[in-house]
Amino acid sequence: MKQIAVTEVKRWIGETGPALLLDVREPWEYGLAAIRLDGATTLNLPMHLVPLRLAELDPAQPILCICHHGVRSAQVVAFLERSGYDSVYNLAGGIDAWSTKVDPAVPRY
Repeated sequence: MKQIAVTEVKRWIGETGPALLLDVREPWEYGLAAIRLDGATTLNLPMHLVPLRLAELDPAQPILCICHHGVRSAQVVAFLERSGYDSVYNLAGGIDAWSTKVDPAVPRY
């Protein structure tokens, strides 16, 4: 499984071009703390809905999966890889690591 450290996300987006930040947390979690970056589109799609809405995801677009600590997003990355997605990555440490290492303005919960 390919992972990206929170400190490498902005560089990764610059290298890959338009990316999708796929936040697989529940809407209430996304409402508390979210990552929004230039050069990327953010989509909140809870983990349990990913299989049902798979057709909405472009397999040619780089996808970075995000959750609270990186566990749920790792499961989604594994599912997407099994479904034929090649350019899919897990955000190591999740939004919690983002809050502590990149942007302390993003609340921790």
